[in-house]
Amino acid sequence: MRCRPVYSAPRVFWFLKNNRQNHTSVNISRLDENSLDDWDGYVNSHPHGTICHLSSWRGLLETVYGLTTCYLLARDAGQVVGVLPMARVKSLLFGHTLVSTPFCVYGGVLADSDEVLAALTAGAIRIGHELNVDYIEFREVLPSVNDWPAKDFYFRFNKPIQTEAAANMQAVPRKQRAMIRKGINNGLVSVEDDGIDRFYDIYAVSVRNLGTPVYPKNYFRALKAVFGDRCRILTVTKDQKPVASVLSLYYHDTVMPYYGGGLAVARTLKAYDFMYWELMRRSCEQGLRRFDFGRSIKGTGSYSFKKNWGFEPEPLYYKQYMIKAGTSPDFSPANPRYEKYIRVWQKLPLPLANFIGPYIARHLG
Repeated sequence: MRCRPVYSAPRVFWFLKNNRQNHTSVNISRLDENSLDDWDGYVNSHPHGTICHLSSWRGLLETVYGLTTCYLLARDAGQVVGVLPMARVKSLLFGHTLVSTPFCVYGGVLADSDEVLAALTAGAIRIGHELNVDYIEFREVLPSVNDWPAKDFYFRFNKPIQTEAAANMQAVPRKQRAMIRKGINNGLVSVEDDGIDRFYDIYAVSVRNLGTPVYPKNYFRALKAVFGDRCRILTVTKDQKPVASVLSLYYHDTVMPYYGGGLAVARTLKAYDFMYWELMRRSCEQGLRRFDFGRSIKGTGSYSFKKNWGFEPEPLYYKQYMIKAGTSPDFSPANPRYEKYIRVWQKLPLPLANFIGPYIARHLG
């Protein structure tokens, strides 16, 4: 489903009246099938565009999760000057939200100017009120001009890939290099998988052990189908048996390990260290120049793991606008409200967790 209303400049510029100059030539409309190339062309050329902003997510969110999407496109004299991808997520546990963008680590507004950003933001606020959501969330990489409150516990880990494999190994802190070498000495091998079956079996075990519902298998099939060579799977084997696997997204010169996991034996074999090193090494050989280790919450194991690799945490600006909700919700795993759910989920038999998990995960966003 897609949001039905189309917003023109006169209806959204109430937001601008007391803040910025009124540029009535800007027109805000929803994305249609005739504008997909214009949308993606703008995202690909914008300095802060990410794979999470591409129009491909719209169809994926609609078909896999049945979400209502609201993709707003700003034009000035016929030229695209801004985009805002959004979708509505309804959850008994996490509330009713309008998010840019669900199931993505990045999102928010891309715009040529503060005026365009404000117009798109006003359109989002109006849609949020019409849908009667609890709040709106923009998953911004950088601070924006709006004054919405921001979550302060998500951090991204991102650094350049050197042009030589040896230089990348040397850039890894000494203790972590030792873990990589142990993985190599354990006889681990990395292979690219065309299908998702081995990855999904490993990932499902891994997230159950963390106390998190697994996403539906057709979501990962859709990622592969929609993004093609921009979505690849690297699996680590020991004696030809898979022990760890990671699905990565590729955009411009950047590789982003997006979903990963391992069996219980993976820690003993140092398969995680070996896997991410192999991904970095292969990316170096393919001419990629940036390794985006994704987001983590401060104080978690993944946060520490990425720091141990020599990545410096950078705050993410997940900004929220309250509509029905009075305060910003706390979705941190450390929140006592969720601890009992995590403990219960960790004890579920794997077949049961894999059966009911996708029905719950589709509402997490």
